[in-house]
Amino acid sequence: MKGVSWPKKGKGGDGRRGTDEDGGDIDVTKIKSKLKKKDLDHYRDLLLQRRREILGLVENMEDEALRSRGGNLSTMPLHMADIGSDTFDQDFNLSLAEQERSVLGDIDAALTRIKTGTYGICQATGKPIPKARLDAKPHAKYTIEAARAIESGRRP
Repeated sequence: MKGVSWPKKGKGGDGRRGTDEDGGDIDVTKIKSKLKKKDLDHYRDLLLQRRREILGLVENMEDEALRSRGGNLSTMPLHMADIGSDTFDQDFNLSLAEQERSVLGDIDAALTRIKTGTYGICQATGKPIPKARLDAKPHAKYTIEAARAIESGRRP
């Protein structure tokens, strides 16, 4: 939709409502995807495959980070520096797992958008997300322009 943007300050909005050129509210969740069923099936398959991969990765990272070392003297560090190193590795792995869980949330949201018919629509502007972007990042919820604007603190 041409001219859809974030609502002006003071008008409210939950990030899912844009404003048209006349300042009227547009609910971007009501804008339906123009992607064909074949394309939607393709993206659903990509998302489900990526979801399975990430779930396995997260489980492995969490298992590695939370592996019990108590009571097993053969794995106890001999030096204080080793204890710090082990703690750092554990924190690092848990942090990576948390980031991947965030991506899982984005993937689940994209799968929901496929079900509701709003997949491929920028959640900030209501404009279609180009297929090239969806091919690179199937769980994308913004066009590149909108994502850049959001990252820099501007409204798309």
